Amino acid sequence: MRPGGATARLLFFLSFFTSGIHLLFSDTDPRDAAALNSLKTQWQNTPPSWGQSDDPCGAPWEGVTCSNSRITALGLSTMSLVGKLSGDIGGLAELRSLDLSFNSNLTGPLSPRLGDLLNLNILILAGCSFSGSIPDELGNLAKLSFLALNSNNFSGGIPPSLGKLSKLYWLDLADNQLTGTIPISRGTTPGLDLLLNAKHFHFNKNQLSGSLPPELFSSDMMLIHVLFDGNQLEGNIPPTICQVQTLEVLRLDRNSLYGDVPDNLNNLTNLIELNLAHNMLAGPFPNLTKMDALNYVDLSNNSFESSEAPDWFLTLSSLTTLVIEQGSLQGILPAEVFSFPQLQQVLLRNNAFNGSFNMGVSISPQLQLVDLQNNQISTVTLTADYTNRLILVGNPVCTALSNTSYCQLQQQSTKPYSTSLANCGSKMCPIEQKLSPQSCECAYPYEGSLYFRAPSFRELSNENTFHSLEMSLWDELGLTPGSVFLQNPFFNVDDYLQVQVALFPPTGKYFNRSEIQRIGFYLSNQTYKPPKYFGPYYFIASNYPFPDGSGGNSLSSGVVVGIGIGCGLLVMSLVGVGIYAIRQKKRAEKAIGLSKPFASWAPSGNDSGGAPQLKGARWFSYDELKKCTSNFSQSNEIGSGGYGKVYRGMLSDGQVVAIKRSQKGSMQGGLEFKTEIELLSRVHHKNLVGLVGFCFELGEQMLVYEYMPNGTLRESLSGRLTSTTTVMQERLENNIGRTLTKQPIEKGKYIVREARMRLDRNDETHHGLKEIMDPGIRNMGNLVGFGRFLELAMQCVEESAAERPTMSEVVKELEILLKNDGMNTNSTTSASSSATDFGASRDGPVRHPYNEVIAKNKDGNSVDNANRDAFDHNGGATLSEKAGST
Repeated sequence: MRPGGATARLLFFLSFFTSGIHLLFSDTDPRDAAALNSLKTQWQNTPPSWGQSDDPCGAPWEGVTCSNSRITALGLSTMSLVGKLSGDIGGLAELRSLDLSFNSNLTGPLSPRLGDLLNLNILILAGCSFSGSIPDELGNLAKLSFLALNSNNFSGGIPPSLGKLSKLYWLDLADNQLTGTIPISRGTTPGLDLLLNAKHFHFNKNQLSGSLPPELFSSDMMLIHVLFDGNQLEGNIPPTICQVQTLEVLRLDRNSLYGDVPDNLNNLTNLIELNLAHNMLAGPFPNLTKMDALNYVDLSNNSFESSEAPDWFLTLSSLTTLVIEQGSLQGILPAEVFSFPQLQQVLLRNNAFNGSFNMGVSISPQLQLVDLQNNQISTVTLTADYTNRLILVGNPVCTALSNTSYCQLQQQSTKPYSTSLANCGSKMCPIEQKLSPQSCECAYPYEGSLYFRAPSFRELSNENTFHSLEMSLWDELGLTPGSVFLQNPFFNVDDYLQVQVALFPPTGKYFNRSEIQRIGFYLSNQTYKPPKYFGPYYFIASNYPFPDGSGGNSLSSGVVVGIGIGCGLLVMSLVGVGIYAIRQKKRAEKAIGLSKPFASWAPSGNDSGGAPQLKGARWFSYDELKKCTSNFSQSNEIGSGGYGKVYRGMLSDGQVVAIKRSQKGSMQGGLEFKTEIELLSRVHHKNLVGLVGFCFELGEQMLVYEYMPNGTLRESLSGRLTSTTTVMQERLENNIGRTLTKQPIEKGKYIVREARMRLDRNDETHHGLKEIMDPGIRNMGNLVGFGRFLELAMQCVEESAAERPTMSEVVKELEILLKNDGMNTNSTTSASSSATDFGASRDGPVRHPYNEVIAKNKDGNSVDNANRDAFDHNGGATLSEKAGST
């Protein structure tokens, strides 16, 4: 026993002696070391290197930057820190940069001692969960140039003391719960009007009230982004804002502003985006004729005086998006607006445009959508130059021709962009890992969402647009080319473009902590600059799964020596830690399953992480659906059942939907839910309610359907499904002569095989298929061209792809058949398509390919050709609400 006791005493002495030497020769100033060590004891999940020594600068500790033994920067972005920011932070007197962004478990109020950091130049606390008031003491940080407190839970007013930050160029307080008025300098009291070097005023998504003070703006200011959208501001738009001629983005939408728009708004000639929607603005429509740089204009949902289309409809040649919904525009919509070369969308529903509508012959090649729902348009003249979405539902012109595609609500035909994984084949990855589009190897990417607050475009399927975003990300963030995956771009309820982003490590499966801290800082400090047409942005990161687990505090070297004395205690501790780690992992997996719903779904081929592959439907966040149903209020409940309840809701674009919300006990597994929404998104039929989207977040499973008025969702679904099922069953049973019980693919093979066996080309009338033909076709009599149609059909179902004709060949052959039957197809594919769509060609009514059928009205009388010609997509024909008027 004596040798053992001597060894213990020796180890204790050596431990004490080496600790003393370490204190004497530490590379860190004792004041900074004490402050940071104190913070370490209050935070969980600090980097492992923080527990390996007591010398932050000498070891060094990850995320700590030192100069002359003083800590000058603390960067811990996306480290999964848990805890509070105590007053000990004020002990780091030489700190110049503090970045704690994207640590969502940092909570509690900010310490006033932040005001002691007199050398601080950068303060970034974005994407955390801090609460309480913003300390007045931040006004003491005279050297501060970058302040980002966005996406927290701050309440109370904006401190007037921030007006003392004369060097500040970035001020972002967005997405909090701030209240009260905007502080303006009065006597010795400072205000935001003193921030003459500021370029960014981001106050959007708060609860600010009162007016926009005229004193807030002046010609001495350098502002480029002014964002006050999503508040409770009242009063007039101050004319002084038009003196800030450096402005590029002005968002005042979703407030309660009223009165006339300032006459001198035209002075803002550098403005790229103007959004004044959802206010109570009155008077004449604003004059924008000199604002040649404008890409995006939204003046929807105001109370402007009724007028014809403003003159600037003909002059703003840089426009990509024009939105004036629920307006008071009337008269003829000028065709010149559709000729702007960059134009992508024109949204003018719920106005009073009337008379004839003509898009002209010079149409922007980028134009994807023209929405003119609920106007007073009576006639339409179209050409084959425009083949994308045009919506005329609710206009008189659709009264007689409601079955035309333009007189029906149309889903977007193009899928929003997603980075291609086609080169990776069907490779699958374990849970939480995803396929890198560059290497096709499984790895743990750095994930999050980019929110673009004012993009100058609306088209989400343009590959060139998003390729440029991918390239800028990997280039400016120092990543490997091709290592960026983008998914699910959409405009959320705040009218921000939201894009899911995954950044992959250049080698191996993981980023190290230094790389995560660097990338997080680049995205939070705005070091990364996206292509200019994406506009101002912010980023919110997800927790990163470091290979060392949650990154809990490590033991110091002195304690390690002590533990070495008792091996038995060490083993017991390791067992305890192991049990704790397993429990923590289960909790983390559960939390990730709630916050990252796709992580729990096994990947399906090339969908990178199991996200469902949708056709026309999109993902909704829980907050979006909660907002559009008024927090799932009882007044919006329209049905219920064993699965849960159905709610009526209105999306941000005005579309009314039915939201099926599963109750907890009835929810199916994630894989089954994914399979269901993928199937539903691919099913499109006039007798089926369409799937608009889904939500799988925070333990919720919700399906968003088209809203069917005049009845419950159950009744509407039941009616449509019954109709469709009946038609399909009749066709299968009558045509084949028996009930098939095989799978759909086998049914199809059976039909083809049965037809091939019976085929008899010597039978000039029915070619041996009379017994299995649809009676509606068989009984027509003279089947003109049936043999050639049959040959074409048989070619289309050949086993080998090489033996099947292309779609263009099929269309061409059909045109020849129709021409031989006496129909005018105008000799172009688009012409033929349009004739089929609208049931008419320029020279006469379209006839059934097998028989002459005379169209009749509801009284049984023949419909004249003039009315059938009314909607012609190819020539100069016009569509009229009155039969015979062209």
